[in-house]
Amino acid sequence: MKCAVVNAGVIVSGDLRKPFIEGDTVIMHDGAIAAVGDAAAAQVDECEVVVDAAGATVAPGLIDSHVHITFGDYTPRQQTVGYLESYLYGGTTTSISASEVHVPGRPSDRDGVKALAVAAHKSFQSYRPGGMTVHAGSIILEPELRPEDLADVARQGVWLAKAGFGAFASPYDYAPLIAAARANGMVTTVHTGGSSIPGSGAITGDHLLALDPHVSFHVNGGPTAMPDPHFAMLVRESSIALQVCTAGNLRTTLLCAQLLEEAGALDRLLIATDTPTGSGIMPLGMLYTISHLASLGRLSPEQAICAATGNVARVYGLRSGVLAAGCLADVVILDAPAGGTQQDALAALAHGDVAAVAAVITDGVPRFVGRSRNTPAPSRPVKVARWELPHRFLGGPA
Repeated sequence: MKCAVVNAGVIVSGDLRKPFIEGDTVIMHDGAIAAVGDAAAAQVDECEVVVDAAGATVAPGLIDSHVHITFGDYTPRQQTVGYLESYLYGGTTTSISASEVHVPGRPSDRDGVKALAVAAHKSFQSYRPGGMTVHAGSIILEPELRPEDLADVARQGVWLAKAGFGAFASPYDYAPLIAAARANGMVTTVHTGGSSIPGSGAITGDHLLALDPHVSFHVNGGPTAMPDPHFAMLVRESSIALQVCTAGNLRTTLLCAQLLEEAGALDRLLIATDTPTGSGIMPLGMLYTISHLASLGRLSPEQAICAATGNVARVYGLRSGVLAAGCLADVVILDAPAGGTQQDALAALAHGDVAAVAAVITDGVPRFVGRSRNTPAPSRPVKVARWELPHRFLGGPA
């Protein structure tokens, strides 16, 4: 299948080093981006599906790197079915598991911990709620695990490891298993801040420096933040990616972004939601945090979008998150919300508004076009301009 988005007013790349791309077209072929920027009329004519952005903003699909997946599109924490598909209507095209800690009766023994991670990982390999990509199966590090267990689950495809919910006497005791996970090519993450639910404990900057994970989860608090001086310590003394979440402390979100910006290290800033938790279901959580950073902090809206897309993809080793040839064809069209005071999506985000989501494309397939069920309508008439397929995809004309 060939799909094109044309007449973009602005293209945000997702790449912090060069956040804008000149031109107005994105060409997609068989699930990957073929070209971005200027395109010849012949390239567009070859596409069976053409989406007219009508001058709206085109950006990579958002990547939420802190979603508490269980099994299927269901969260027992909030007794809600269909929340992942609903997140897609908020512009999130990829969700990454923050560990399956909310599975009822979650096992903590050696065999059970491994089985849970492997089963979750494999369950989502061919299951895409609403068209979303879900990277599930984050092994929860427990005292019974041995380094060879990390090698075993990595062999079965598990590539995420989470510290912070295991029955260790001290957070420092996670260090050997984090090192073993790293040695097996896994992305390692650590709960940061005060306790979030029974079974988790406080982890601060001193612990993180000793553990040296790839990502400090909800560094702004999940929901309680660590002491302020520890943020500067992590920025100055480590290369750990600092993930700020919608369900955390907004003041320390802004502090973290400011410190990274001052250090020239904004590529370490990741935006996520840390949901579903006690904070609830947040289909627009990613857009809220982007707007908070762009309106209350010192980030431009395009920098904040990069922190929710390309930055995440680089840290997690994903092919999505950037609009570039060869990357996965996950694209969102954003606009100023109808009835608002601003003229485009970036201005709306800088003003503190949540942008309207006018279309979402995943794997090169339009999932909806025109308006989201979770945002105001866009100001511009984003529409399907051509549909020459023999069958109807979600988002195509009836």
